Amino acid sequence: MPNASVLIVGCGDVGSRLATQLLKDDWKVYGLRRSIDQLPEGVNGVAADLFKDPCPAQWPTGQIDYVVYSVAATEHDEAGYQAAYVDALKRTLGWLKQHNQHPKHLLFVSSSGVYVQQAGEWVDETSPAEATNYSGRIMLDAEQIALNSGIPASVVRLTGIYGPGREWLLGQVRKGYRVAVEPPLYGNRIHADDAGGLLAYLLEAHQHGKTLEDCYIGVDDAPAPLSEVVNWLREQLGVTEWSEEASVRRAGSKRCSNARAKALGWEPRYPSYREGYAAILAGQPGKAH
Repeated sequence: MPNASVLIVGCGDVGSRLATQLLKDDWKVYGLRRSIDQLPEGVNGVAADLFKDPCPAQWPTGQIDYVVYSVAATEHDEAGYQAAYVDALKRTLGWLKQHNQHPKHLLFVSSSGVYVQQAGEWVDETSPAEATNYSGRIMLDAEQIALNSGIPASVVRLTGIYGPGREWLLGQVRKGYRVAVEPPLYGNRIHADDAGGLLAYLLEAHQHGKTLEDCYIGVDDAPAPLSEVVNWLREQLGVTEWSEEASVRRAGSKRCSNARAKALGWEPRYPSYREGYAAILAGQPGKAH
């Protein structure tokens, strides 16, 4: 008998890493996405377009113990966010109700973009989340739908996800990316493996009888000024030239805390950008690391 069953709605990069970890621990895993041929081996595919399809024919017929909602917007505008995080979530909750399924817990994967602090403040789950731009505002709306769904739920606010295939910053550094040094622009990140690992840890903690809080921030141990990260990557990559373009001034500067997740017992595999990017570079033949 499997430990438990889970439906991962939006089983993409992070969802697939979560699925792989749970399969190792003998969970029964269902993965919902458009192209189920891209799911990890061992995942039961549920083919569906959340934005327009009726309830998929492959919808699990038995009891679903847990649901992880980890959908990504396909269109990065207000309508795209509304469709992915609000409308499709409501559709998923409707399908659960239609099948008389009552999960023990729902994890809604959100974003630290709901925080608007800009002066390097430390942010935790109790800090004001007062986003006014459409992406943060819609994400806050979706969080409330999850928390008020009638299913016990937790929101997991992931910070900047990086990892294999998520290498935007590496590409920018190779081009001579410039960032402001003063005041420091703090950034927050989590390796994709740790993002999936945190979700798995929360599910397994609940399965073993621990009570989950209604919100967790997914971030590594060491928020750092972007200039520090860029300089370190320049050294690793052997980049000596700077771009001709003016320094890039990124909006926002905050330091997110993972103290609540760590108090539950979770530890990131990659505690800072150094370990995470070193692992990425080690996997790239011919690159200094």
